[in-house]
Amino acid sequence: MVYRRGLQAIPLSVDLWIHYINFLKESLDSSDPDTDSKIRAVYEHAVLAAGTDFRSDRLWESYINWETELANLREVTNIYDRILGIPTQLYSHHFQRFREHVQNNLPKQFLSVEEFIKLRRELASVNGHGEIGAKLENDIPPGIEDIADPAKLVTEIENMRHRVLEMRQEVFNHNEHEVSKRWTFEEGIKRPYFHVKPLEKSQLNNWKEYLDFEIENGTPERVVVLFERCLVACALYEEFWIKYAKYLENHSIEGVRHIFMKACTIHLTRKPMVHLLWAAFEEQQGNINEARQILKTFEESVPGLAMVRLRRVSLERRHGNLEEAEILLRDAINNGRTIAESSFYAVKLARLLFKVHKNIQKARNVLLDAIEKDKHNPKLFLNLLELEFSGDLRQNEDNILKCFDSAINSFLPTETRVIFSQRKVEFLEDFGGDVNKLMAAYDEHQRLLKEQDSLKRKAENGSDEPEEKKQRIDDANLTSGQMMGGDMQVNQSAYNYNAWYQYNYQNPWNYGQYYPPPPT
Repeated sequence: MVYRRGLQAIPLSVDLWIHYINFLKESLDSSDPDTDSKIRAVYEHAVLAAGTDFRSDRLWESYINWETELANLREVTNIYDRILGIPTQLYSHHFQRFREHVQNNLPKQFLSVEEFIKLRRELASVNGHGEIGAKLENDIPPGIEDIADPAKLVTEIENMRHRVLEMRQEVFNHNEHEVSKRWTFEEGIKRPYFHVKPLEKSQLNNWKEYLDFEIENGTPERVVVLFERCLVACALYEEFWIKYAKYLENHSIEGVRHIFMKACTIHLTRKPMVHLLWAAFEEQQGNINEARQILKTFEESVPGLAMVRLRRVSLERRHGNLEEAEILLRDAINNGRTIAESSFYAVKLARLLFKVHKNIQKARNVLLDAIEKDKHNPKLFLNLLELEFSGDLRQNEDNILKCFDSAINSFLPTETRVIFSQRKVEFLEDFGGDVNKLMAAYDEHQRLLKEQDSLKRKAENGSDEPEEKKQRIDDANLTSGQMMGGDMQVNQSAYNYNAWYQYNYQNPWNYGQYYPPPPT
């Protein structure tokens, strides 16, 4: 039972198969008429599982030697017929041993009845032995005793041997060509066994190229065996498990499930991507509860990964469990390890409430609560602006301006507040209904620009770097123009107001791009 468990876990281990078979030979009762059939069945199982491995030669030789000892010469020939067509490391050695097998035995002993009759009929027609052909046509049992002349008898045997080898030579030549195409890849495998140390990049590339070659040129059986070999040496590399599962999708659904299960429960218990793909696979098969459980179990073992929590949320949303999706996000907000993490989930929850639940007020409250706790996060203000901009701009003007004002008067860095102020002027210019508000916003913007200039001059004069600059982060640098979707997706240089007003903006807004240049 231990052997069987081992072989179930590592079916490609030639050593383990040989040890198991030797154990059976020693332990089974040789006088039992069923013993040989049991051992033969295990050999067959072994060559089916590992016989196409490039280094499986010792297993095939063990099988051949055992059948030879039992004087089952026809079985030996059948085994050779299989191995001569499989690209293995000792392919030439097998053909040489087959030659010896043919030369040392009579054709009637090592050929099947069908092949023996076929060859004798073929040779009889070529050599003009009509009486032999007639006997064969009348289904007389084959033999060589019908040839009285010893010289003719020897010639007949040699001709049959020659023909047998000639037929196998064609198979061998084709197999030799197949071996030559794989030899370089096999030579590149320096560590076929498992080790916790990382593999060299050249080794990983060799496995990738070998797999791609076999997928394109080999049979599905050979591809599967190569993947299994690869995943012995590369058991800790997520990409190979995923590649294997993707390949099996077109061949066996249960095979894909088995690969994901083996990867996620044994080798890659803390790798998120393969777990996400497993859950997605089960969802594609309609196993929603299984997908849900996979994600939940992984998150419990490796907590704090946003991609896993968001995948759980999206799974519930796709299947109409909106309340559960909201609960998951609120739980993530309340249990965030940092304020920034809670703010991240707050943005996700606000978008869910607004875009899916169609509840703008609940979405607004989520963002306002988050801003109250995380006053230095520009993303929260930006998402609140996106929310307010989604409605009728004239009717929602007060809420939009209130959002601008909260950002401008917040604890954000001065540079970020300047950009929000600039966008406020832009909004009032494009959509505002009161010129007094526009001029007041302009005056406020000028005040912030002077404050920013003052901070820059202090820095240039050797003063300490302004605190606002220290706090600057990529998300706060809104000059990239990522001001949320719709009307807010504008570049800081989108309006060249200097060409139309003497506002003296620090950064021209390039309004001229929308108009042809004036005539010269």
